[in-house]
Formats: sequence, structure tokens, C-alpha cells
Amino acid sequence: MPENGVLAVSHDKPDAKTAPSNPKVQDLSSDTAPRSEQDRLTDNFGHAISDDNNSLRAGVRGPTLLEDHLVREKLHHFDHERIPERIVHARGAAAHGYFELTDSLAEYTTAQVLTEVGKKTPVFTRFSTVPGSRGSADTPRSIRGFAVRFYTDEGNWDIVGNNVPVFFIQDAIKFPDLVHALRPEPHNEIPQAASAHDTFWDFISLTSEAIHTIMWEMSDRALPRYFDTMQGFGVHTFRLINAEGKSTFVKYHWQPVNGVHSLVWDESQKIAGKDPDFQRRAMWETIDGGGTYEWDFGVQLFTEAQASEWDFDILDPSKIIPEDLVPVRTIGRMVLNRNPDNFFAETEQVGYKPTNLVPGMDFTNDPLMQGRLFSYLDTQLIRLGSPNWQYLPINRPLNQVANNQRDGYMRHTINPGRVAYRPASLDGGSPLEVPRDQGGFVSYPEPVSGEKLRVRAESFADHFGQARLFWNSMTPIEREHICKAFQFELSKVETREVRVRMLDLLEQVHPLLASQVAVALGEAPRAEQVAKPGGTADSAEEMELLATAEAQPSASGGLTKAKNLSMEEQPPKGIRNRQVAILAADGVDTDQVKAIMQALKAEGAKGHVLGQHLGDLGGVEAKKTLGNSHMVLFDAVIVPGGAEHVQALMEDGDAQAYLLEAYKHAKPIAAYGEAQALLADSDLARITGQDLGEMQDLGILSAEQPDLAQFVQTLAQHRFWGRPKVSRISN
Repeated sequence: MPENGVLAVSHDKPDAKTAPSNPKVQDLSSDTAPRSEQDRLTDNFGHAISDDNNSLRAGVRGPTLLEDHLVREKLHHFDHERIPERIVHARGAAAHGYFELTDSLAEYTTAQVLTEVGKKTPVFTRFSTVPGSRGSADTPRSIRGFAVRFYTDEGNWDIVGNNVPVFFIQDAIKFPDLVHALRPEPHNEIPQAASAHDTFWDFISLTSEAIHTIMWEMSDRALPRYFDTMQGFGVHTFRLINAEGKSTFVKYHWQPVNGVHSLVWDESQKIAGKDPDFQRRAMWETIDGGGTYEWDFGVQLFTEAQASEWDFDILDPSKIIPEDLVPVRTIGRMVLNRNPDNFFAETEQVGYKPTNLVPGMDFTNDPLMQGRLFSYLDTQLIRLGSPNWQYLPINRPLNQVANNQRDGYMRHTINPGRVAYRPASLDGGSPLEVPRDQGGFVSYPEPVSGEKLRVRAESFADHFGQARLFWNSMTPIEREHICKAFQFELSKVETREVRVRMLDLLEQVHPLLASQVAVALGEAPRAEQVAKPGGTADSAEEMELLATAEAQPSASGGLTKAKNLSMEEQPPKGIRNRQVAILAADGVDTDQVKAIMQALKAEGAKGHVLGQHLGDLGGVEAKKTLGNSHMVLFDAVIVPGGAEHVQALMEDGDAQAYLLEAYKHAKPIAAYGEAQALLADSDLARITGQDLGEMQDLGILSAEQPDLAQFVQTLAQHRFWGRPKVSRISN
């Protein structure tokens, strides 16, 4: 019996002599002493821990004691180590790098990051999808977040943008409504990471200001191939202010060095199942292997006098400034070259803030931006749990922070002394204000007057002109993809009234666009030219009719088409970071495989040997298999020679599927040596009824020996549309 009714508990670990002779009782402590202070296991207050494998118990098989502060601390941290995910942009990936200025804007701003040519400023850039949770896939149809933090000598500068230059709404008061409509429906939390449902399109059909951005989202812009094949935009109009106090308006642009390329919808859906981490994996592996992701940084600079002449408002975030009116001036390059050391501490805890500007910059009266200035700061408080979130390592500026803000949850600094106010004379005084001529931030003294009103400026009223401009600027294949995107999305809407309202809006963009979509929805066409029963056209000529006469743009500076809106019309930029599938089996011509991989590596691309099994194939190693990968994960496919290997692939349905997928998705295909027979005898040849050996102009190459210079040039084209009888190949 315990003395005085108190259970006697030993806190000492039993040694070999006193431990019960029970084989289930184990001593899991390590016999290896720590090699250094860094090796010493401690709790969060630095106390050394002798046993991290066993809770403190009342007896060997007794209950865990409440006084075990070590288990409570460990579980406490685990229970709270996840923070609320972002309401939007929850699914993201990021990388470190630098920005180097190549062209000074000293004429327009005092900001050192934009005036000191050659200076490399550290950056941390995060890419994200909008509607999905953290556990969703990388590739839904979604506008992408494109947020860049510059750690400048004058403090942090954040460009919190997207991969399209416009936004759905004109005023921040509608932002909660937009997000609530876009996210999974609240009664059943369905669908995940998708806009194809009733509440989203109900909102859009009643919000005509969104139609321009919807055109971008239904285009291939919302399906980027990789992070480094999508553009980035600051979206809003900002100000630059020079040493004389003169203001110039500015729009920010990121142009991928590798060119602008996208997925197609069928690829996007399949990748979500085959590799939901496709884009984040591609960036991680590229950078981890010594490669880089790169963008040119450009600006559109214009004056208030210029802006007053245009038939659209530069403060309207649903409008672009066409590059025909104001060309983009390239002034620098961003290079991402280092992966995060810890996803949570960096990618997840980073808190971007549009109010992070440096001296020589300022905001404008864009009503969407004005709301974001409040919302981002407010969001970080709830998400990161403390007004001290700015002191987290990934959020801290490089320069010294000095102010009298104190206390709050999770204070990171210990401020000595009794002064927490200003002005103050005690304890050596308080931090001093910095005059403008010495680098202090000063807002532009824009004259402001007028009555307090809840109104929308009349200059924001044209909601369709730039949507027509976008449509007119697309190539036929891009218009076809837009039609199919609307057909898919609206066919998922169960409420006919919503579908019909959307057709009414599309008719104001162009009646033939509305007709193409209407036919797929079982509704009457909206134009004299009746669309095909499937809702798409059969030829480029027929699709070209969709951009004629009736769609005369307004709110576009007098333009009927604008350059650089079409991705297809932008020139190829080489093959750097492209991924190529090399199909192989035992007996493959290893010399050809090695030559192919070397040629790709020389151009910055990567060849992946996909075998029927992992391991050695007779001189080359297969690190992937035909079965554990898929053609949608690659930009092109090559089949080298080798009689034995080709015979094996002829009997392999997976190999046939790679050729069919590559053909349907307009990707380069190459077959060399004996593999020409595989191409000629493939399911693809039977389906199309074509001599595939005579289709070099459509990206299908075949020869006895690899012409790798020709293949590299073909791969740079990315897609080859117009291949015959594609419709015979199932999705």
C-alpha cells in the first residue's frame, strides 16, 4: 500500500538490474551521446531531454501523469502547428531568387530597386491557384496568383498580382461575394477547386463587369503549362514619383523567358489525377537540379494626360492598357534559383501585402486596390495569429526595423527600456522621422474633393468592349478552346435560367460565340450562322468567322485587335525546362538514347527514359516506367531505334497510348530507326489513315538516324494544331 494513501512514483528510468523482466518493456533511449550542442535534444526552452520515447507514467503500465510537461509541450505544438489556410490562393508553391535591374527608371522614381542598374535584390515568389484548398491539384482551370516580394534596402516591396492582367470586379466591396460564389457550395462543400457550378455562374451572370476577366479565364491562359511559362501582372495601376515629386502611372508585367505556353483542358484534368503536384514538382526538380525559372520585368509608363484621352478608365481593374497604346518597356530580370528550406516556414507563412511599397512609389484610387490595402493586412492577423507576423523570418525586411510598437501575441523581439511612445526624450529619445529628401516615404499630394457617395464612375460602365477586343485578338484554335471551355463549364450548371443569362452576356461579346455555346447547351443559336451540333467548328476558316464585323470593340483606345493577347501569336523561345518522354524497352539503341538526352540537356531541356520496367535497359537506366507516368506530363515523345525494343513496344498498349495522347494534344512526336515501323503500325496510323512519315510540318518526325537539331526546333514550337482526324481519338 502506498504510504499515507499517496502513490509512490519513481521518476527515474529503470536500469538493467531493476527493470521488470517483461519482454514488452523496452528502453528506447539512445546510447549515443550528442556530438555537439547542436546535437543535444531539448524542449522549446532549451532543457535537455533524456527520453523522448516514453511518456511519464504511474508505473510501467499505468496512466500518463498530468505533470509530464514534455509530452504536453510536444502535443501542444503538434495540435497547433497548422495555421488556417488562405481563403483563396491556398494551393501554392514558391522559390527564392533575385531581381536584377538593367534599365534605370531614375527619371520616374526615387526607388532604389528601380534606379540602381546591376543591383541584385533578393526576391521570394509564390505561385498559386485561386479556388482550391491546399490539398487540391495544381492544374484546375483557374487564374493563378503571381506574388513577388523584393527584399530591398529600403524595405519590402510586394507586387501581389495574377497571371492575367484584369480582375472580375471593379470594387472591393464585391470581393467577398465573388469568393463565396466561386468556392465550393456551402451546403455540401462541392466542387473542389472548380468554377463549373451554379453559384459561381449565377454570380457572373448577374455581374457583367466580370465578363472581360471571364474571357481570360475561359481561355488557355487559365491553364499554364508550367509556372515559368505564364506571364504575371500587377493588375492595378500604381504611381511612380521622382525626386521632383512628379507622378507617372505604371503597370507591372512579368514575361517568361521561356515563352508563354499552356495545357489543354483534357491534359489539365488528367494531370490532376496522374500527378496533382505536377507544376510544383517541375519547379522544385528544375531548381534542385541547378536550373532556374526566369522572367523579364517590364513596365507600362504613361501620364495623366495620356490616360484622359482613352475611352476607358485606368483605375478600372477590369481593363487592360493595350500594348499598342503603351508598349511594355523591359527594365530587368527575375531569376528563381533556390528552393525553400521549409515549406511551412516560408511558402505557407509568407504574408504578402499590397501596402508594401518603398519611397518613390504610391497607390492610385483604384477602388479594388483600395479595399485590398485593408484586406490583406487584416487577413494576415487571423491567418498568422498575431500582429507580430511581420517578424517571421520569411516576412522580415533586410533593413533595420525601428518603431515603438510593442507586445501582442508571439512578440519576436525584446525591446529594452520604458519608451513605447513618441515623441519621447527618455532612454535616449525615440526613432526619428526621415525627411523625404533623405528617403522617407511620402504619399503623392493628389488633389481630392467631392461629396461622399456610393456610386460607380461612369467611366467604368463599358463592360463588353475589352472582352470583344480579347476575342478578336485570338487565333482560331484559341477561340475554339474558349468556346469549349464555356460549353464545359455551363453544361455543369444545373439551373437553366443561369445558363440562359450567361448566353445573353456572351451574345454581347459576339453572337457567334454565344451560338457556339448555345448549341452545346441545347439552346437556339444567337446568330444567323448556325454552329455545328457539337458546338464547335470543323475548320480554321469557320472559326475565323467568329471574329468578324459584329464584334467592334469599345473601351479599347480605338483598337479592333491588340498585340500580345494571343499566346499562339507569340514567337517560340527555345526549349529550356521542357520535359521529353523517351519510350524504351530492353534492347533499345542506347547510343541513340544517350545522344538524345545529351542534345536535350545542351538546350536546357530534360529527357526521361520510360521503360517497361525500372532499372537497366542494356546500357541506359529507366527511372520512370510507361505505367507509372503518362504522356500528359511531357512536352514531346521520342521513340529511339532498336529492333528488340521496338517489337516489345508494338505489343504494349501503354506505348500506343503515348503516341495517341501526343498526337491529340498536338505535341511533337519522333521515331527513329526501327521505331519508324512502330509509328507506321500504330493505332494512330490506323485511326487517322495517314502516312505519318510525311507529316513533318505537323510535328511528326521520322528518320533512320535522329536529326536532333530538327527535333529541338520542332519542340520549340510547342504545339502543332490542325492534325487530321483528331476527333477520332477519345479524351
